[in-house]
Amino acid sequence: MFTHLSFEYPYAFVLLLLIVCIYKCPLSVKEIIFPHTHLFTQKVQFIQYEKLLYSLILSLLVTSLASPISYDSKAASKRKGRDLVFTLDASGSMAESGFNPEKPSQKKFDVVSNLLKQFIRKRYDDNVGVAIFGSYAYSALPLSYDMKSIAFLLDFFDVGIAGESTAIGEGIARALEILKKGEAKSKVIVLLSDGKQNSGAVSVKQAVEDAKKEGVKIYTLGIGKEYDKNLLQKIAHDTDAKMFEAKDAAMLESIYNELNRLEPSKIRSKHYLNKKMLFIYPLAFAVLLISYLLYSSKEEQAL
Repeated sequence: MFTHLSFEYPYAFVLLLLIVCIYKCPLSVKEIIFPHTHLFTQKVQFIQYEKLLYSLILSLLVTSLASPISYDSKAASKRKGRDLVFTLDASGSMAESGFNPEKPSQKKFDVVSNLLKQFIRKRYDDNVGVAIFGSYAYSALPLSYDMKSIAFLLDFFDVGIAGESTAIGEGIARALEILKKGEAKSKVIVLLSDGKQNSGAVSVKQAVEDAKKEGVKIYTLGIGKEYDKNLLQKIAHDTDAKMFEAKDAAMLESIYNELNRLEPSKIRSKHYLNKKMLFIYPLAFAVLLISYLLYSSKEEQAL
């Protein structure tokens, strides 16, 4: 879990300039800032220790007024990140094992899915969607910034869910349909396949032309050894993107890191997810210090 800290009203920190007045302004001006200075003894009021406490109390009150918050990730109704759709090959060949040397019995599709979940959890400012293709293609997950839900739902997809063949053109077409519902200026498709186009009602050529018209980049990832390298290279080249080759799980993981560098996820939104208000903590500390000052003053008066 990634936790961040921010302030909803950072401009409130301008009030910290009043600290200068604690040290430099005449007593009459100070009483405007602290109108109840009569509650404290004159002896305590003017020593440096007292001024330091006043400064700390004012700082805590201003911090509380700035409304500090913590959050796990950012989201917005009008996002400034990108719309990113992963188009996954779920054809019969993705059931082959041996792609991950550390887990030889693991299917290629499971390796791809697990690494994809790790990748999307780092997309803090993107809307992510998923299209699945085999003999045909369909829109599996609409664009969403809820990465935890997307990662959870990926577990429900498996090899053969869209047939045994490979309809790359339809996979791209479905991804474009998902992207049409997004509002981000930057739109990207990441196509992962281990086979060759041999099915579907939409040609790869037509799908790529449609992507170019929409200004959509298509990064292509060839999985294993039997994919159509020339086709994936052309798709990426024609959409001003890049093609990657992943012969095993380690290479695929490095490709995700490279993709993250090429298409970084920058946090620019002003609305937050899993927000927790923290203003009570500096406010409570300020109240404790004020109570301490009052108590100290009464003790001195008693003496």
